[in-house]
Amino acid sequence: MREAHVYSEIVPHTVTAAEIAARRPAGLILSGGPKSVNVEGAPLLDPAVYELGVPLLGICYGAQLLARQLGGTVGGGGRGEYGRTPLSLTSDGPAPSVLFAAVPPAFDVWMSHFDAITAAPPGFRATAVTADAPIAALEDPARRLYGVQFHPEVAHTHGGQEILKAFLYEVCGCRPAWTMTSVIESSVREVRAQVGAERVICGLSGGVDSAVAAALVHKAVGPQLTCVFVDTGLLRAGEAEQVETTFREQFNIDLVHVKAADRFLAALDDVIDPERKRKIIGETFIRVFEEAAADLGDARFLVQGTLYPDIIESGTRDAAKIKSHHNVGGLPEDMQFELVEPLRNLFKDEVRAVGEELGLPEEIVWRQPFPGPGLAVRIVGTVTAERVALLQSADAIVTEEIRRAGLYRQLWQSFAVLPVVHTVGVMGDERTFAHPIVIRAVTSDDAMTADWARLPYEVLERLSTRIINEVPGVNRVAYDITSKPPGTIEWE
Repeated sequence: MREAHVYSEIVPHTVTAAEIAARRPAGLILSGGPKSVNVEGAPLLDPAVYELGVPLLGICYGAQLLARQLGGTVGGGGRGEYGRTPLSLTSDGPAPSVLFAAVPPAFDVWMSHFDAITAAPPGFRATAVTADAPIAALEDPARRLYGVQFHPEVAHTHGGQEILKAFLYEVCGCRPAWTMTSVIESSVREVRAQVGAERVICGLSGGVDSAVAAALVHKAVGPQLTCVFVDTGLLRAGEAEQVETTFREQFNIDLVHVKAADRFLAALDDVIDPERKRKIIGETFIRVFEEAAADLGDARFLVQGTLYPDIIESGTRDAAKIKSHHNVGGLPEDMQFELVEPLRNLFKDEVRAVGEELGLPEEIVWRQPFPGPGLAVRIVGTVTAERVALLQSADAIVTEEIRRAGLYRQLWQSFAVLPVVHTVGVMGDERTFAHPIVIRAVTSDDAMTADWARLPYEVLERLSTRIINEVPGVNRVAYDITSKPPGTIEWE
């Protein structure tokens, strides 16, 4: 929806018709889901939602739910449909469907379902069919209710975005007015309303998210903002110096540089479990910020570069916890700050667009994502100063070679991982027993899913040769070819 420049929000299926009516949305979309509508405990929608007169589009599970709750039938068709599937539009009705005005009569769609709609509810007509889905799309135009069994939101569906735009523009009456300029304007208003004339500090890491958050809040409150850069000792090689130079000299933002490497390493001593690492780092960050705030006159507000994927992956009522992000699930309960999170409802690509609109330099806006806990979650095992130094050296080589190959902007992330194990090798006619380094490189649009990058063999060869030759204590290099899912982008 946002790619079509229409603002959208995600709400749980438990939202009531009264709550929806109070929000006055232009339209509703029921997403896909992992369950069957026929099983006990399957997510349901307040039936009164269908009577609100608000346009509604059901996708996959959402289409089946709409059909079942309005009197149609959904059953197992004997076999499901998964992946690319040919679909044909039908002429069941006096006029063609407004949803399909910009697509051909037959095209490929992306399916992922076992159950199928076998009978449309009263008042509905079927508008598309596939070999195993007798009702691959249905609609009741008079009530502005629509459903598609396939997934128009994925790139594999031909014309999928055009179908969504048809729903937004023609059915809901929306216009493409949600732009990065409007995002900045509304965020500035919200920040000013939240903080008033009080002092604000920003936890600046030097990464994309915190940099854009800092610039956005600085635009809103100017000299009320002080950025606190905490050098955890877990950053990439040369990063602390780069952050200080960029934000103090180039942006002229009030910056406090806290050197806390010893403190973080001490807190992580003998800690192996990644969830504990994240929570320890999250709490230590907050304690350092609290101390900095006291020195600045007890600032009440803390700015964070929290993004929507951080919220989702840290676990919500309707989303499983993948991992606790240090700035979400890792926050201590007795925190003294009120959080200011101007990017909380944005995805990474939107954050980059905001950064460009704010005039941030390319080397900041297009920097690859870096986890808040830093190299602590790229050292699979206990964290020590020696292991951090080893990983920093290997990671710097990865970045240099990826840039040299002209691949940096094409990749979502590329980095080195240090598993705390030893492997046997032969170097200089002698047996070695040293660390392996795992290289991870992925492509993605928003980090919710990712595919492993098909790096050229010559790039992999240079990476392996340089890391083994230049980083003492490493005798083997491996390349991770796991996509997300089933893996995650980071190792911990």
